[in-house]
Amino acid sequence: MDGIEALIFDVFGTTVDWRKSVVKELQEIGEKHGLPFSPEDWGDFADEWRVGYMENTRRIAGGGSGTNDVDTMHREILEGMLSSERWSKVGSVLDEPARKHLNFVWHRLEGWPDTVSGLYGLKKHTIVTCLSNGNIRLLVDMAKFADLPWDAIFSAALFDSYKPNPKTYQGALRHLALSETPHKAAMVAAHIFDLRSAAKVGLKTIYVRRTNEEEDGVKAEDIKSKAEGGEVDVVVNSIEELVHLFANAK
Repeated sequence: MDGIEALIFDVFGTTVDWRKSVVKELQEIGEKHGLPFSPEDWGDFADEWRVGYMENTRRIAGGGSGTNDVDTMHREILEGMLSSERWSKVGSVLDEPARKHLNFVWHRLEGWPDTVSGLYGLKKHTIVTCLSNGNIRLLVDMAKFADLPWDAIFSAALFDSYKPNPKTYQGALRHLALSETPHKAAMVAAHIFDLRSAAKVGLKTIYVRRTNEEEDGVKAEDIKSKAEGGEVDVVVNSIEELVHLFANAK
């Protein structure tokens, strides 16, 4: 960890457990209105919402058209789901204020158990920032809700795109005064696609293994560090483990 002046964290899935948080609020809605859905059903709802987000952000990052406001995107996906046959019963019990509140569940995501202590520990050693496809208000709300002690917040919206577009990473580096020395910053994520894109602009890469965060058949346990013949610089099982690496490097 010698020479790393700043860490740039992914947020959804890396620092916060979005699925558990969203499912929790969906279950509360189901119980309140007596909806006939199981915890597994609500998990499917959360996954479908997330897949829509991933498909849209990647399409726009690749040059496609669409909104650069993730709240608007989440709401458009949600409305489509609530009008579908599977989720129409959910739509029937949610008026406009309830839909708006549900849409903002993405502002109220809880951290993984190691996140808060890990981030506070890292702040003793380096600059700790985030780079997310969430908008600034979402990221500020989430930081306050989950006690995420960022030194700086970078939204991809500031750079008119979404990750994994290269200009999002380059924009964060520019604001950290590290454009000329990107190797002095490290991207931290639980998604290999994010780290591959960050590496292409010169950042160091730190992979955090998280449960069920990878896609397209990728298994977190198969991701290896370069020292082990893999493609990322460091692999850890928690943010607290990363704190220990920084502490032992001194």
